Amino acid sequence: MAKPKIYGVMAEFDSPEAVLEAAHKTRNAGYKRIDAFSPIPVHGLAEAIGFDWTVLPALVFCGGLGGGLTGFGMCWYANVISFSLNIGGKPFNSWPMWIPITFELTILGAALTAVFGMLALNGLPSPYHPTFNVERFAGASTDKFFLCIKARDAKFDLAQAKSFLEGLKPEGVFEIEE
Repeated sequence: MAKPKIYGVMAEFDSPEAVLEAAHKTRNAGYKRIDAFSPIPVHGLAEAIGFDWTVLPALVFCGGLGGGLTGFGMCWYANVISFSLNIGGKPFNSWPMWIPITFELTILGAALTAVFGMLALNGLPSPYHPTFNVERFAGASTDKFFLCIKARDAKFDLAQAKSFLEGLKPEGVFEIEE
């Protein structure tokens, strides 16, 4: 029988302060691919595990810009190229009347990019995650805090990572199988 592939090592903590301190120590020890799971927001935990930058704002800006240009372009094409009518001597390219449509499509483009960009960047929808293989992980949605060192980390060695996490005085340390 083949040996199961290891996703990482996870430690269980009983307080937000303990997992925050463990996250800082883990990051300072040189681990880069770490993740934390918590039933409540823990101030500073995202920064402690190295999640301090995302590309989503740039994507939303580009989506809004694309939506605005699409709205303006549609109005320009319809009024100047496709169906140009000279009404009351007004110019064909009368952009002030296109502001509402341009604005609405800017908001639509930005909103759709935000929703689908967030889903894509978070890897959602994801009905399965290897951490679900750890029986005690069910406590992550009620009252327990978990810190995981992923096996794809450059510094990862199963025995070293396990002993490192045990040195942080957790409730327990578990291997995560894929």
